[in-house]
Amino acid sequence: MTKKQKKTLRRILLAAALTLCAALLLSAVSLPWYGQLAVWLVPYLVIGYDVLYKALLGIKNGEVFDENFLMAVATVGAMACGEYGEGVAVMLFYQVGELFQSYAVGKSRRSISELMDIRPDSANLEQADGSVQAVDPDEVPVGAVIVVRPGEKVPIDGVVASGESTLNTAALTGESRPRAVRPGDGVISGCVNEDGLLRITTTKLYGESTVAKILDLVENSSLKKAKVENFITKFARWYTPAVCLAALVLALLPPLVLGGGWGVWVLRALTFLVISCPCALVISIPLTFFGGIGGASRCGILVKGGNYLEALAHTGVAAFDKTGTLTRGVFEVTRVSPAPGVDRDDLLQTAALAESYSSHPISKSLREACPGLDARRASDAQEIAGQGVRALVDGRTVLAGNARLMEAEHIAYTPDEDGGSVVYVARDGAFLGSILISDEEKPTARAAVQDLRAQGVRTVMLTGDSPAVAQQVAGRLGIDEVHAGLLPADKVRQVETLLAQKPADAMLAFAGDGINDAPVLMRADIGIAMGALGSDAAIEAADVVLMDDDPAKIGLAMRVARKCMRIVYQNIVFALGIKALFLILSAVGVANMWWAVFADVGVMVLAVLNATRMLNVRAYQKQ
Repeated sequence: MTKKQKKTLRRILLAAALTLCAALLLSAVSLPWYGQLAVWLVPYLVIGYDVLYKALLGIKNGEVFDENFLMAVATVGAMACGEYGEGVAVMLFYQVGELFQSYAVGKSRRSISELMDIRPDSANLEQADGSVQAVDPDEVPVGAVIVVRPGEKVPIDGVVASGESTLNTAALTGESRPRAVRPGDGVISGCVNEDGLLRITTTKLYGESTVAKILDLVENSSLKKAKVENFITKFARWYTPAVCLAALVLALLPPLVLGGGWGVWVLRALTFLVISCPCALVISIPLTFFGGIGGASRCGILVKGGNYLEALAHTGVAAFDKTGTLTRGVFEVTRVSPAPGVDRDDLLQTAALAESYSSHPISKSLREACPGLDARRASDAQEIAGQGVRALVDGRTVLAGNARLMEAEHIAYTPDEDGGSVVYVARDGAFLGSILISDEEKPTARAAVQDLRAQGVRTVMLTGDSPAVAQQVAGRLGIDEVHAGLLPADKVRQVETLLAQKPADAMLAFAGDGINDAPVLMRADIGIAMGALGSDAAIEAADVVLMDDDPAKIGLAMRVARKCMRIVYQNIVFALGIKALFLILSAVGVANMWWAVFADVGVMVLAVLNATRMLNVRAYQKQ
């Protein structure tokens, strides 16, 4: 509890004690009205002086119609009508509600502050003489060497210069997944160094590093309000003056028309004002979205604003890139098929040597399958666009590439129809065999797709890979629709087609790696960056950023969003329904000031309690 909250609590307890003393005194001693007023004014001013001050300040600044004005008018009016106890009680319970609301908001902010713990306090900058000095992370230039000891956070993105260790990414991903690093490996800020001492050469300024971008996203998420939040803001702006006018009419019109009874109708109008206070909606709706964004961030899901959380809740179509999203994006040799009379190792080594000068991922996978080869055995390597490579290996001409290369060179080969990328190899015009290179699916990919389908979301794959490979992966994962062989521009056009086909009230989400798919991420209703740990392009282009590459987090994000919207609608219906009922009852004289206390403070407390359910991260998980 903060100092301000403790101070408010002490005031409430003091005012409650003074209220009890006043009630006991006046039940034992008969005092004239001015004596009773003087007794009741003591607890009233103790508990309500700040509300009266804020109301006067609002009038002075031209911002009259707020909850402080309503409470001030209602309670001062009740005291003026001789309802001293009711006036004090309304102010007392209002302050209790405000304290509870402050505590609930503070709890929500503390859940966000857990994520804020990734902010580094300092960086250990290595000096020219080898000594280490703790400095502000903002003062560390690019190319400097920082020292990260065991148990410390990595303060700035960089590359390991020396040392080996394990990094804990729990603060970023929501899950503790130790990651081993050694010299040459890239590291991102926000991770915790678990064991060994690391010397890291920085590659970014602190303001451009991963941790700074994440903190900026979370801190500014409240600026992007959902439609329902904007509606509540506009609603309160017109609602409060309207109910004040209605209360004035209720106080004046019936006595003028019916004659007499001014005290009764004024008291009803004051009760009407207390009931009408819109704080239950004004407080609970933003709190629900704030809690949803905070809860999602603790699961490693960064949502850039309440508007995107609202859009996620209405997702009807989910489109995926394949490589790096549903698959690992790491190619491996999975089968070697030599031609008759050809040695398996000879086939694999020949292909690896021919590809030894290429930077293509398939070439890299071939080299990794044959470690220790002498690249000097290969020479005169030539890339053949869209087909493969031609090179001299041990002085003999080697071709390594796809089926089009074999056909272009008129080499008889045995087609391999299995899914995956197939490298056909020929030497001096003779076919040596084929090598199958596959991209392994992520362990949670199938469960992620099934989760989305269970939530009523249609799934679509958009990939640049071949139709055969795409259909095979989609069939194993259970994806509804596949579009393969797409360039980035083709993916944008396909997304536009899907947007035109979907129902008007459904949103389209696209999940991609955030680098090659940045145009598509921006064109979709909701762009979800997959595997975006440290990816600047993903953080900039996407609306939702998953801090690890787990596709199951997509379904989790949608469950968070749908729970958030359920709570929002529950609070709107509950608050407006109860208030409408009690406003009618107060107008006809059934509801008194005590009923008004429940209709205002009670409804607010219940709505805020309902909103705080968004802080329960475990409740998001699939049962």
